[in-house]
Parts: sequence; C-alpha cells; structure tokens
Amino acid sequence: MNILIFGAQGSGKGTQADLLSKKLKIPHITVGDIFRLIIKKENKLGKILASYLNKGKLAPNEITNRIIAERLKKPDVARGFILDGYPRNKVQANFLDKILAIDKVIEIKVSDKEAVKRIKNRRMCYCGRTYHLKYNPPKKDGICDECGKKLYQRDDDKPKEIKERLRIYHKETEPIITDYKKRGIVEIVEGERPIQEIHLNIMKILI
Repeated sequence: MNILIFGAQGSGKGTQADLLSKKLKIPHITVGDIFRLIIKKENKLGKILASYLNKGKLAPNEITNRIIAERLKKPDVARGFILDGYPRNKVQANFLDKILAIDKVIEIKVSDKEAVKRIKNRRMCYCGRTYHLKYNPPKKDGICDECGKKLYQRDDDKPKEIKERLRIYHKETEPIITDYKKRGIVEIVEGERPIQEIHLNIMKILI
C-alpha cells in the first residue's frame, strides 16, 4: 500500500508514520531525514539544501523531485511505503503522479496554536531519534536515550521559522490535499489526542 501522510509541522505525522511502518512492515520515507543526511555530507548539494532548510523554506522542486524519485526506486518499497513530507506543492504532486499511484492519504489535523506549542519543545538527535520535552522527554535531560549524544533544536524549529513553515503549508500543501480529496482517497484524523488513540484510528482506516 502506497500511503501519503500529511499534517502541519507539529501534527505528529512523523510519530504516526513510524508506528504505521512497524505495524504494516513498509518503510517510512521522511523527506526531511533524507535532506539532513545529505546536508551532513557537506557537499555542494548539502550546502544548497542547508541554505533553504535553515531558513524554514522549501528546497527547489527540481532537487526534491530527483531525490524522491531515486528513493522510490529502491527495492524496499516493493510492498508499499509511507511518504512523509512530500509532496508539498502541486508541482511535486504532479511529478509523483507520473511515477506511481497513491492508495491512501492520511491528513492529521491540529491547530496552528497547538503546532507551535509542540514544535518549540521538540529536540532532535543526530542518530535520528526525536523527542518532545513535555510529551516524550529523554530519560536524561538533553541526552539521547538511544546513542547518548547531546540533543539539539533544529534551526527551523524556532518561533520565526515555525510561523514561516506553517504559512507555506497552508498556502502550498493544503491545496494538493484538496485535489486528493476529489479522488476519494483522503482520510482526516483528529491530531490533538493521545498518540496511541490516533494510531488505532488510522489502523481502522487502513485495514
């Protein structure tokens, strides 16, 4: 099953995608994670991506589309996938349509106020683990449970950048969700509830 998961920043879509990936045994493909791995290489492409992401802006469509197309060619997606953070606008959605068919779209709804509250308390680790200082804190303050490294706050998780990312989401991403609704493949899930409750709701939709 090919699944797209949408939601404003802070909606919890990444957490839900991880849970679905484990349950359905299909990969959770996170565009942000792919970009950050490229940025860590500090090559030409990495520097270009960093210049956009650190300001809370979208990477160019041409670059994003090429990276996603390469990822979706890998053998682990043969049984399906959960794509998180793509497509973000109509150009990307049209490109994706040319590559493959989407079976289901999950949209997790939260208010902008809730999104900002969640994001400003989010902390990341270089190993890929994500924490929330209130809802999912590390066992030791500021230290990753998994690898023991010091946690950090992404540049685009700060107030000014958060507002810019939400503005872009409402302007460019929500219209493509509307297009998917016309196909009858969108399911809307209330995101301001306990994590496990949201997960069970999504599973009922998919099974």
